[in-house]
Amino acid sequence: MKLGIVGLPNVGKSTLFNAITHAHAESANYPFCTIEPNVGVVAVPDPRLEGMAKIFKPKKVTPASLEISDIAGLVAGASHGEGLGNQFLGHIREVDAILHLVRCFDDPNIINVYEEPDSRRDAEVVNLELTLADLEHVERAVDRLAKAAKSGDPELRAQLELWRELVEHLNGGQPARSFPPLREDPKSFAHLSLLTAKPVLYAANVNEDEVADPDSNPHVRALRELAAGTGAEVVVVSAAIEAEIALLPEEERHEFIAELGLKESGLNRIITAGYKLLGLISFLTGGPTEVRAWTIRNGTPVQTAAGKIHSDMERGFIRAEVIKYDDLVAAGSYAMAREKGMMRIEGRDYIVKDGDVLHIRFNV
Repeated sequence: MKLGIVGLPNVGKSTLFNAITHAHAESANYPFCTIEPNVGVVAVPDPRLEGMAKIFKPKKVTPASLEISDIAGLVAGASHGEGLGNQFLGHIREVDAILHLVRCFDDPNIINVYEEPDSRRDAEVVNLELTLADLEHVERAVDRLAKAAKSGDPELRAQLELWRELVEHLNGGQPARSFPPLREDPKSFAHLSLLTAKPVLYAANVNEDEVADPDSNPHVRALRELAAGTGAEVVVVSAAIEAEIALLPEEERHEFIAELGLKESGLNRIITAGYKLLGLISFLTGGPTEVRAWTIRNGTPVQTAAGKIHSDMERGFIRAEVIKYDDLVAAGSYAMAREKGMMRIEGRDYIVKDGDVLHIRFNV
């Protein structure tokens, strides 16, 4: 699953990307520092893996992962090619969800696209450009469909009418994700690859001294008001702090985070919110060779989930032994869990829950 970081130039996208992926994307104090998107794969924090490792003492522990792209900054006019906008908009079409980073701090030493930072205005500039890009995209699709619908095909004519309604919706400045027919049946619009149909998570980038008390920041409050109007979530993060955390040894990070008055890093909050945004959950497997977390969509049947481990498991699926993570920890081993009746036998249609520990029986 791909999460793309977007926003105006110089809001901290590359700094945040470098911190959370431990990559080395170029980061500098001038617009359009990023041209091609930098892509990194980040491990999903999951304390349950540590508990599983204590039980199985495996040779290796493998967390779930999420792909994150650092996409170059958009500016007003991007939908018409300003600031290499067409190229950058194409990169956004390739991600599954958008992490919209908004500058929520004042610093005269860091160049801003506009004279003064204004979180609501800055977010709306990017949102409008995405909407205008979709409008132009759908208008071209409508023109093509109108020609095809001249044949009198009733299905094409119905589709044409629906797409014309979408044009009106976008023309009113509203994102595609709020178009009622798309909310009811998103698959029927999937081939349009609409930018504003993608789910959005806002990230408010604040100064280091504000991260523990973000509600005192008027930029954060304004961004939250904007996000609330569309049902989106806001995660508060300090890209500068995340950069510091990334440089620390693993054993020192928790202490540093606690000293800041935080319970977890911005990375953890982004990944948790990103998982929720994408409708993802993790199931676990364990043994002496490996303890691993696997990413699936919420609502996935266990036979399909088995295919994430290996295609043979899905093809030759017989049954699954399932136990909740907390129950396995309490039991201390598979053997004790079976003895205490904690392991359940489930068939192919069982819907996997977050934190389920699976042992798949199969035959090919």
